[in-house]
Amino acid sequence: MGQTETRVGGKPSIFKDLVRIGKPQALDIIPLFSDSVQLASSRTREYLLFQDPENKFFPSTGTLNEIFLMTYITRSVQLQMTNAFNCTAMTKEQKILLGADWVWAVIEAPSKNPKIQVAVQVLHPSDGEDKGADDFPMEVYTEAMEMARMESANRTKAERMIEFCSSIGQDCHALFLFFGRKNDPSNIYGVLSNNFHAAIGRCARIDQTFIENFFKGSKSFVTPARMLQAIIRRKQDEPLTMVIKFT
Repeated sequence: MGQTETRVGGKPSIFKDLVRIGKPQALDIIPLFSDSVQLASSRTREYLLFQDPENKFFPSTGTLNEIFLMTYITRSVQLQMTNAFNCTAMTKEQKILLGADWVWAVIEAPSKNPKIQVAVQVLHPSDGEDKGADDFPMEVYTEAMEMARMESANRTKAERMIEFCSSIGQDCHALFLFFGRKNDPSNIYGVLSNNFHAAIGRCARIDQTFIENFFKGSKSFVTPARMLQAIIRRKQDEPLTMVIKFT
């Protein structure tokens, strides 16, 4: 991960001002996760709010995803939390087939196996209707990507990630991360559940509109720290659904 200097509105590279700190005395992943996510959310929000006076710069959805993910990864490495809580970015083929952009996981010692997982899919207000597997220009498709696209053609991107989480079990949570909403385009929200699969079969289509309905009637949101705390403390086989505000 090279540190390429990129300036937006006169501001330096998204990684340049990250400060290295020493290894924590006691590894508590909840505040470390909160710190990493807070920095990633804040940095991404700068780009959500940015308005080019010349009306030439419009960060793409892929760029926003990359800003969040790479800022989070850089910070989590600095905090030396990756042995207890890691982040795995999906390949293009995996994004198409599984519907996830990345997966967070609580690591079990000493086996290093994932104990709890959170599969993340980023959504944007400009996306409109679910675009299925066609999130990449056709000219960049490899043979493997095309095979994955054909395999998943009859399911929405949301359905693919829900099925992926369901195949692992209730210890795998689906988190739909909204980089802005129609009535609040400058903030980041999330909807998390380990029980979305219960809607499959009862709902004709699970897409972005279906996920957005979870915000209806929500007057308060939990923090990312409270989200992770609830996931870790969840009793076995207990369903968990919540809405989160990241900024």
